[in-house]
Amino acid sequence: MNPIVKYLKNLFASQRVIGGDKELSGRIQADLILQKLITDNIVPGMAITVRKGGQIYFQKGYGYADVEEQTHVNPQNTVFRVASVSKPIAAAALATMVEDGQLDLDASIYNYLPYFPKKEFDISVRQLAGHTAGIRGYRGGEYGLNKLMTNREALVLFQDDDLLFEPGKGFQYTSFDWVMISLAMQEVSGMPFADYVQEKIIKPYGLKNTLPEVPGKLPPNCATFYSKGKLGFRKAIPVNNTYKLAGGGYLSTSEDIALFGQVYLDSKIKGASVESQFLTSAIINGTPTYYGLGWQVTQDKLGRTYYGHVGNGVGGYAVFYVYPEQDMVFSILINCTNPGVLDILEEVIGFLIGEVAV
Repeated sequence: MNPIVKYLKNLFASQRVIGGDKELSGRIQADLILQKLITDNIVPGMAITVRKGGQIYFQKGYGYADVEEQTHVNPQNTVFRVASVSKPIAAAALATMVEDGQLDLDASIYNYLPYFPKKEFDISVRQLAGHTAGIRGYRGGEYGLNKLMTNREALVLFQDDDLLFEPGKGFQYTSFDWVMISLAMQEVSGMPFADYVQEKIIKPYGLKNTLPEVPGKLPPNCATFYSKGKLGFRKAIPVNNTYKLAGGGYLSTSEDIALFGQVYLDSKIKGASVESQFLTSAIINGTPTYYGLGWQVTQDKLGRTYYGHVGNGVGGYAVFYVYPEQDMVFSILINCTNPGVLDILEEVIGFLIGEVAV
């Protein structure tokens, strides 16, 4: 049997690709590329969910949630670390708080965190959310820190360091910015940050498998987290992301993240009147940062505008893109520390966009 015919027969028989039409060239190419990442042992497991026009357009799991147990990935319920894709979730909650008049983006962070050590320059909430505040990034082992801390206790990691530049005059991506923002939101709301996000974002929008990671209390459908070495995949080092929940501590499924993007795309999230501020890149010295407030805001190689975030954490990698003009959302989650496949995943996204554009 012709290998292409055999492939198509298996494809339809197992209903591995969601979609009722017969023009599947883009999805076939995407499927082949993603499957090759598994067969070539580039990633242990992966889930993809693509939405188009408010519906699931393509969805599949690849490889293993647990390599040793050979538990297959299910895109609907296998839970991954989403790393910095946590930031758009936190940003949606921040937008709600701003819309409700509880927090001012242009107010000094000292209005909300008077105990944060005074710096040479003032720092606004907006500057923190856009990574233009001058707060430093990780040093040494901080990326894989395995220590139980609250967001307030985590201030000790960086609070005594000088700013890298005058706020508003540079760009330094760092999850520490969102440690401070989540703490400010907590002070304003009078409730734990995780509870606020649960009440305002996760529950109202039906994100059934999105939750903070609590070490030792992972959900039963959680993937095993891996890193890759010369001898193959090994379990990732233990980390505790509790203190940086807003910047990189959430767990979720590819289906949930795609649904979150759909809700945001539809502007149903409370705070939509301030949405444009969150999805507009800052400009510094005439050059865009390609970052809004908790959202990457940029264009792909063909000039198509999208917003979203890439996440890279210990044992988890995530790509979350929303293409407003194409009315599409892409959510790809991998249970491995940075596998170096972003270019490949963006190629997959390109094939899928190209299919619907035909």
